[in-house]
Amino acid sequence: MRLASAGLLAVAAALLASCATPQRDYRPDALTMMKRDFHARGIAKMDRLDEDNVQAVCNKYRDDPPQGVADKLQKEQLAAIKWPADGKLLGDWKAGERIAQNGRGMMWSDKSGDGGSCYNCHQIGPRESSFGTIGPSLYQFAKLRGYGADIQRYAYGKIYNAKAYSLCSQMPRFGHVGALTEQQMKDLTALLMDPASPVNQ
Repeated sequence: MRLASAGLLAVAAALLASCATPQRDYRPDALTMMKRDFHARGIAKMDRLDEDNVQAVCNKYRDDPPQGVADKLQKEQLAAIKWPADGKLLGDWKAGERIAQNGRGMMWSDKSGDGGSCYNCHQIGPRESSFGTIGPSLYQFAKLRGYGADIQRYAYGKIYNAKAYSLCSQMPRFGHVGALTEQQMKDLTALLMDPASPVNQ
């Protein structure tokens, strides 16, 4: 009994001591290890390990940066979105559905622009038997939000660079990193916005 109590006291003392000690930043060590062990293959180049200022802030603050920092960086990300030169944000929703339901995209064995794999994180339409829940459901996206130009612009911008709207979003920055073409992003926007799309049924 005494040994058990002494053990518990030792563990409690160690925990209290660790609370008083500033936490070590292990990110540089982790990055060194990844750079040592990761090897470029196919479309997965070494630049995937580069930490830009947005990712650095999100990593540093564990996805909860101070509001002022987040607001400044989000504005910069929004300003960097390349909107279509023709001013048209909507493509073909049927092509968009193929992109969204394609399980490929951004893996080393894929080709650039292979797919969005949207269903891995979102519910897209009512007929899906399986979908991810990391991101919010996109079912009835425009039916609930409206079909106007402002929502179209939001949808395209979010696909292009989700971090322009939520700094530490886990959603890939499809346009920002060149994973999808402008036409593919238009098609995905149409999937979300077209009244005829299964998303809005």
